[in-house]
Amino acid sequence: MQVYQVLANKSIDAIFSITKETTVFHALELMAEKNIGAVLVLEDGELIGIFSERDYARKVILLGRASRDTLVQEVMTSRVITVETDQKIEDCMQIMSDKHIRHLPVNRKGELVGIISINDIVSAIIREQKAHIKTLEGYISGTPYA
Repeated sequence: MQVYQVLANKSIDAIFSITKETTVFHALELMAEKNIGAVLVLEDGELIGIFSERDYARKVILLGRASRDTLVQEVMTSRVITVETDQKIEDCMQIMSDKHIRHLPVNRKGELVGIISINDIVSAIIREQKAHIKTLEGYISGTPYA
C-alpha cells in the first residue's frame, strides 16, 4: 500500500495550517476544533514547520511559557520530514518509528498535498488485513467472490 491510498481513505481531506506568527493558544484551539494532533506551519504556501501536541507539552508547558504569549515560530519543529505520495506505508512506519514522530506531511512532486498520522496508517493496515481475511475465508469456503 502506498501513501496516496492512505490519503484517499482519510475521513478529513484537508490541510489545516497556521502561520509562524500564530500564537500557540490559537494553534491549540484549531487543533482541538478539528480534533487533530498537529498543524502545519506555512509561509507563502511553503511548509516551514509543524506544531504538535508534543511540541506544546515539551516546549511550552514544561518550560513554563504562556500559550497566549508564545508564538508558534518559537516552539515549532522546523526540520520537517516529509514523504511522497508514491512511498510505501511500510517506509512511513519506519520513518515514524526511527524519528519518534506521529505525523508526516505528504508531497506530490514537491507540492504539499496532505498529511498522514500514525493513526491513518494503522487504520489503513487494518482495512487491508480485513480485506485479505475476507478473501481467504471466501477461498476456503469455496466462494471466493462472495
